[in-house]
Amino acid sequence: MQMAVPLPPLNALHALALIAETGSLSAAALRLNVTQPAIGKRIRTLEAALGQTLLHRGANSATLTEEGARYAEALRGAFATMQAATAELSAGGAPLRVRAYTTWAMRWLIPRLPSLRALHPGLQVEVSASTAPVDFARDAVDAAIRTAEHRPPGGIMLQSLSVAPFATPALARQARRQGLDGLSLFGSLVRPGDWGLWAAATGTRLSVTPLLFASTSLAVQAALEGLGAVIASPELVAEDLRRRRLMAISPRAVPTGDHYWLLLPAGAQRGDALAFRDWLLREMELARRQPF
Repeated sequence: MQMAVPLPPLNALHALALIAETGSLSAAALRLNVTQPAIGKRIRTLEAALGQTLLHRGANSATLTEEGARYAEALRGAFATMQAATAELSAGGAPLRVRAYTTWAMRWLIPRLPSLRALHPGLQVEVSASTAPVDFARDAVDAAIRTAEHRPPGGIMLQSLSVAPFATPALARQARRQGLDGLSLFGSLVRPGDWGLWAAATGTRLSVTPLLFASTSLAVQAALEGLGAVIASPELVAEDLRRRRLMAISPRAVPTGDHYWLLLPAGAQRGDALAFRDWLLREMELARRQPF
């Protein structure tokens, strides 16, 4: 009988798989919510256990060796299988309850859920919308997406939040030639300062007070109807831009200083919550690569 080969520490194996998936130590560290030196320590532990060099280490970079890349690819498949099995088992009970902002849920999350369903057929996601802070000890929520300037406790950064003005192609071309004078300006009560922030950063004079809707979704709809210009994150109107229903008035999107964060309860996680987390991070990376 062949002797079983003892496995190296699971957290070190996972670190190597994530380096291959994300392309860097820093991205893998962010995924695991640990520091980059901690990731490096795990890989050195793995190299010592295997007697193999897995990373080429430079002054400011680290890349997988040929042996490291081959091993990491096999590990990625193994972890994907474990994650899928865990998600399927977890999904046999209650759905995963995700709280998000109305506009982000409607315009970013829900249109992408079919890809999550295809990856994890048994995983059910129940989406609720609220701007209120989440309290996992009190609220019936398994995951939440919030915006904040600084990392909340346990937060996993999804994307930075920038804003720019958009309008129908006819109004956008008019605004590019003549400026914003004569246009109604739409924004959200949730983010009332975005027009002022963008105007200050671009040196633009606003001649009217923006009309603020209860949500950015309503403001975007008003712009789609040709009633004026809306200030919004390009990611939230990406489909409208691709279909030429909206056009950017300015080529510059201004960083707000805020970021989208994924929040999960502290402690042990449901398998489907971890599957949702990893799927969400992959979708974010795909979205970053797609031009508007």
